Amino acid sequence: MSTEKLLFFNEDQVRAVLSYDDLIPEIRTALMELSAGRVVQPLRTVMSVAEHSGWFAVMPAVYRGVMGAKMVTFYPGNVDLGKHTHMAMIELFRSDTGEPLAAMDGRLITEMRTAAVSAVAVDCLARRDAKVLGILGSGVQARSHVRALTRVRTFDDIRVWSRTEANARRFAAEVGARVTTAEEAVRGADVVLTLTSSPEPILQGRWLKQDAVVCAVGAATPSRRELDDEAMRGAVVVESREAGMREAGDILLAKAEISAEIGEVLNGAVLDREGLPVIFKSVGVAIEDVAAAKLVYERIAGVRS
Repeated sequence: MSTEKLLFFNEDQVRAVLSYDDLIPEIRTALMELSAGRVVQPLRTVMSVAEHSGWFAVMPAVYRGVMGAKMVTFYPGNVDLGKHTHMAMIELFRSDTGEPLAAMDGRLITEMRTAAVSAVAVDCLARRDAKVLGILGSGVQARSHVRALTRVRTFDDIRVWSRTEANARRFAAEVGARVTTAEEAVRGADVVLTLTSSPEPILQGRWLKQDAVVCAVGAATPSRRELDDEAMRGAVVVESREAGMREAGDILLAKAEISAEIGEVLNGAVLDREGLPVIFKSVGVAIEDVAAAKLVYERIAGVRS
């Protein structure tokens, strides 16, 4: 792994080399390594920028010959400015010498790795013949999730709900979905995605069928939730127990119990569903960003760690 020249990759360069076909298996391996105890990953540090209703976070991890950190911002007011709400940079180093390798734009990596994590979970937890996908939300993550999940399942019926109907219709036209109410999107769906920034539940557990899998992605802070208490009585699976119990409002506000980490299930642990839906609560963890950045570095620099 060369350190002769510090490299910088902008979003276009990242986009040119990063594909879901490569990223999904990379994320699967990283999550398995995390649950096996072979990853160093402290909790993220989050700093409020109250003046602008935003926050800034630092997310470090050490993984397979590299270490790195993502610095990410969330500014919800950017919607009104026509800018992305999430922006990020990732820095990558050699883990054996500490030498810097690359710095790269992390916005697209954040977008794609989030969807790739859900694809790993759906592939692991959902029925092989899952055909109906319900989506609550119509933003960037809705689009990336459709692209990622269609790598692991073939959906005959995609249903979409959003608070803004015009946005839902625009998104539905792009992906061949149909616009419904939130309840109609969820009832009978094999896989359900919640991809909003809602501070209160938008999905009610009574809508879910027993063998449904929910990827709850949008509410990733302790004070926000997308699922009600009944939904959270399902079998709850997370990326990291530590992160889930500190950062996930869906878990904390419902006082839900965590059944397993997704990496544990991938490593062979049996998930006791007890006839209940499975809730995969994703908050996003640093190993996902570092693994994706490592993949980008190797593709562009032409090296393998």
